[in-house]
Amino acid sequence: MTTATATTTAAPAARSGLWRNRAFLTFWFGETLSLMGTQVTTLALPLTAVTAFHATPGQLGLLRFLQLVPYLGLALVFGALVDRLRRRRVMITANAARLVLIGLIPLLAVTHHLTMPLLLALACAIGIFSVLFDVSWMSFVPTLVKDKAHYVEANQKLGVTSSTTDVAGPGIAGALVGALTAPVSLVVDAASYLVSLITLLMIRTPEEKPAPAAERRHLGREIAEGLRFVFGHRVLRPLAVIAPFCNFSMVSIWTLFLLYAVRDEGLPAGLVGLVFSASSVGGLVGASVSGAVLKRLPTGRAYALSMSLIFTGPLLIPFAAGSRPVLLAFFVAAFFLSYLGLGIANVVMVSLRQGATPAALMGRMNAAFRTLLFGGGSLGGLLGGYLAGAFGTHTALTGIAVGSALLVSAVAASPVSWLKATPQTVQ
Repeated sequence: MTTATATTTAAPAARSGLWRNRAFLTFWFGETLSLMGTQVTTLALPLTAVTAFHATPGQLGLLRFLQLVPYLGLALVFGALVDRLRRRRVMITANAARLVLIGLIPLLAVTHHLTMPLLLALACAIGIFSVLFDVSWMSFVPTLVKDKAHYVEANQKLGVTSSTTDVAGPGIAGALVGALTAPVSLVVDAASYLVSLITLLMIRTPEEKPAPAAERRHLGREIAEGLRFVFGHRVLRPLAVIAPFCNFSMVSIWTLFLLYAVRDEGLPAGLVGLVFSASSVGGLVGASVSGAVLKRLPTGRAYALSMSLIFTGPLLIPFAAGSRPVLLAFFVAAFFLSYLGLGIANVVMVSLRQGATPAALMGRMNAAFRTLLFGGGSLGGLLGGYLAGAFGTHTALTGIAVGSALLVSAVAASPVSWLKATPQTVQ
């Protein structure tokens, strides 16, 4: 009788999935608003540099570099520290700091104290606490989602949220920048971090305190242990090798396109936001269908298909020609394809990583990948700005887009592209 009852009651729970997981839903809601606000910052920070300070291509590339370079220098350290602590407390600290730092930008702007060097410094400081939050939340999700079979569902829900904000965010950001000016529009992002902070405080799921080490801990050894795990794992290692090139391509193309659209093609902020909003529908579609794709295709084939879309989509930008409506159509199509691939790839890769990693190493594994991903992105922004200044924006766009497309051969050769296993069964 007991067994039958357990089976009967478990079935509806399995069918309902995470919709009955109150803690996860609270976290999901807070992240949705936070990500929407982040979209404002993503567009408003570089537009502040371009419109308020007439930033050169090199300065814009430096801004993107400073936003992302903390991942390159600090993610591994933070990842090791996060594995020693309860993750929710770390996330609360990180979001409180971002709330204050982002709120400072509009305050300094309206009091006429904002300068380009100060903007660069604040962008870097925001990036530091973004690193701390990112290595924590990805390690915190398995605390809320106990069953590994629900990892794909959790990552799909978070992926759909991210893609939805990618769709709505740039358009809203463009409108806010046009109405309030770029720096003042950052008030919206500051408010979103306040809401995220409140939702984190509402979560009451018990989080086990990390077990004390059998011997005295050494930060360097713990970081090395995490790196050995990632680069010694048959699935994580090939994912890690390609990861930096993915973000290098996307960030460099994004940075160059912003310059190209505003300066070479004369697009106003509203139209730039519209391009990103319309094309980001691809990310929403990709995240929405990722679960179905993983059911129909082997994991490796889904990975190869999604990564190929990311790397080949940018080819449409430098070769676009014609009237403004035609150009806009090409721009939207280029980013649509890349975001479509990214929406699927994120769910595939995060689920593989979570399924392959024990809880004690989760923070360091995520930190290793954040270092590779955002390290590649930071270098992409810096190099993109340098190439635009040296050779012109269009030439730089063409070179990076062609180089990006050539990376499809590396994806085809990756062992991950030949995996048959589903994410939750990979060990």
